[in-house]
Amino acid sequence: MPWLSIVIPAYNEAGRLPQTLTMIQRYLATQSFTSEVLVVDDGSSDATADLAAAMPGVAVLRLDHRGKGFAVRAGALAARGHYILVSDADLAVPVEEWARLEQMLQHGYEVVIGSREGIGATRDGEPWYRHVMGRVFNGLIALIALRGINDTQCGFKAMPRHVAHDLFRRVRIYGDGAPVLQGAAVTAYDVELLFLARKMGYRIAEVPVRWHYGTETKVNPLRDSWRNLRDVVTVRLNDLRGRYRAAPTTLDSSEEGWRDTVPPKNS
Repeated sequence: MPWLSIVIPAYNEAGRLPQTLTMIQRYLATQSFTSEVLVVDDGSSDATADLAAAMPGVAVLRLDHRGKGFAVRAGALAARGHYILVSDADLAVPVEEWARLEQMLQHGYEVVIGSREGIGATRDGEPWYRHVMGRVFNGLIALIALRGINDTQCGFKAMPRHVAHDLFRRVRIYGDGAPVLQGAAVTAYDVELLFLARKMGYRIAEVPVRWHYGTETKVNPLRDSWRNLRDVVTVRLNDLRGRYRAAPTTLDSSEEGWRDTVPPKNS
């Protein structure tokens, strides 16, 4: 079992993904722990999947285009690592920030999320209006579904494999029944994931990270703001309707005894 699985959802990322994968591989080559890199192609219409598959040491999962939430879920459930790190394809948060998240995991937290807010966090190159949009959206999240988390949407999150498998088997909005989409789809899958983590009693930690705004962002302010707000409302409605009352997931033998104290070394 690898110590770390890095799951990268990607939709039409042929321009940025090769550089991202090169940077990740350079980092991993300097580490003593074992690892795997899994690119989840969200039905790209460009050469994203083929370029990723051509990179040595990179596994590719090819899916229909059903959005980032569906892609992250599929990648997390396919990952074999002791810990699973989800990272955006633009590597807006440098992969080196993994060390900060790992430290919190080793201290007993079960869901650790990168945060662009708080002391120690940096936001490089972000337009003022995008920051305002994010703060307004996070305020709505706190009002409707999830209080006490400053940044739900940062695309840098980690958890032990058994926690990831439990949570992603419980999600409803971007689960098995997620529809095939047209065009880029930025979603609030993170809110459902964190809502479930809190409901299941998992300990959540926010870790301030370095973050760089990508000029090639696929966010459409009007369309995606509406979709994200709809997702947040759906989370609250799902909870009120009892859709999150499923029995706990049974761990398989490979998920038992997950909390090692020392990562296995690369050979």
